[in-house]
Amino acid sequence: MDSLSKPSRGGPLPNTTFLTKKLHPSLLDLLNFSAILFSFSVEAFFIIQKWHLLFHALWLLCFLLFFFLNYHYFSKPLPVYLVDFSCLKPPNSCRIPFSTFIRHAQEFFDEQSISFMAKVLCSSGQGPETYLPPALHYIPPRSNHHESTKEVEMVLFPVLEDLLSKTNLSPQEIDILIVNCSGFCPIPSLSSIIVNKYSMRDDIRTFTLSGMGCSASALAINMAQDLLKVHKDSNAVVLSTEILSTGWYPGKEKSMLALNCLFRMGSSGILLSNKKDARNKAKYKLVHSLRSQRASDDKGYYSAFREEDSDGITGFTLRRDLLQVAGEILRSNITAISPSVLPAMEIFRHLASKIWKRLIDKSVDTYLPNFRSVIQHFCLPASGRPVIREIGKGLRLGEGEMEPALVTLHRFGNQSSSSLWYELAYLEAKERVKKGDKVWQLGMGSGPKCTSLVWKCVRPIVGEAQKGPWDDCIDSYPNLVVEKD
Repeated sequence: MDSLSKPSRGGPLPNTTFLTKKLHPSLLDLLNFSAILFSFSVEAFFIIQKWHLLFHALWLLCFLLFFFLNYHYFSKPLPVYLVDFSCLKPPNSCRIPFSTFIRHAQEFFDEQSISFMAKVLCSSGQGPETYLPPALHYIPPRSNHHESTKEVEMVLFPVLEDLLSKTNLSPQEIDILIVNCSGFCPIPSLSSIIVNKYSMRDDIRTFTLSGMGCSASALAINMAQDLLKVHKDSNAVVLSTEILSTGWYPGKEKSMLALNCLFRMGSSGILLSNKKDARNKAKYKLVHSLRSQRASDDKGYYSAFREEDSDGITGFTLRRDLLQVAGEILRSNITAISPSVLPAMEIFRHLASKIWKRLIDKSVDTYLPNFRSVIQHFCLPASGRPVIREIGKGLRLGEGEMEPALVTLHRFGNQSSSSLWYELAYLEAKERVKKGDKVWQLGMGSGPKCTSLVWKCVRPIVGEAQKGPWDDCIDSYPNLVVEKD
């Protein structure tokens, strides 16, 4: 990756476009201020002339109509479109079968730790073809700043270049850049590394998110949506990854050793836009987004926590009540987004069953809303097979709805925040997403946090099997191993 030269295509943003983007909001503000000033002047004239109250009422009606039309046609936030996205397919040299992982680990872990990690691997739902970065293939693994920086270049540069190629976009046409990675926070920041590599504009708005866990990608999309509401006629790129080189734990605490086995290599790049011409080429339109968190609760706050063990070695602790905490934050998020997603009858049946259970018959089960009646596809957190099954049960999902998460976990492992996009890529590769379908992406992470994104497909999506990370194996899934899990 070091040999890649900075791209020369594109160039500075044209002055006309720059002036338009800068002057458009100012002109709107000037128009609104002038309208208010004019309205007060007319009203003052009516008062001085002692005109009838009917004229005051008519003028007020006209004034309100003006502001309604102004909001509807000028001030209303433009829709946010997902133009396209890319997922990294790591090189075959980075594959780490279970046997290789255990054989390498035997060189520097004791038997008790080896036995524990072998159990975690076998019950995780991962297959034999997942990936770890080159730094973790050494014996012992190299967990230092230099190797982590090399991993950044390995996972973020190719996925951004693929996204730019697929969308025919120049780096200079990116107005907003958000990079998320929980555990690795270099100086300069990850977003600065990208800006420097691709010679992006001086006025680009950049953000680097850390410590957000597996929910970071969905959270970054929500953040990009808020930014695009303010900055009109803009392109936003979200890059999501987790740098594993810096998170390797060489100690003996079982609660920290689990992370060595659960997370695998991956990254994604997403292009969002509110430009008028984006709707003609975009794949999806963002129709709902919602964020929830419960960091104020100590049990949730400490359920997934980075700290030092008794020997002073830094690791990431996963506590026993993690699943319970995840269930609580998930219910909170689903409850909050349900009125925006579900039909009125489903909401009524759910509320009626809760009242019946509380006041009349406590033995009756509460009615679970049927999200499948309005959502056709689900991308669930690929945090592990038990988590996927539990979430699927809570949402009344069948095997078909849980399949993208289970298959992604089996083929690529838990890739933290970017797993949601490998799941969507799987659905596209299978050509299951039709125009008009809705896709629900559900991101959950440490904090604890939960973010929901609901997309609507706005055009037919075909021919994606040969373009993405599933190009060499899409026909192999869902296989018998995944179906039996």
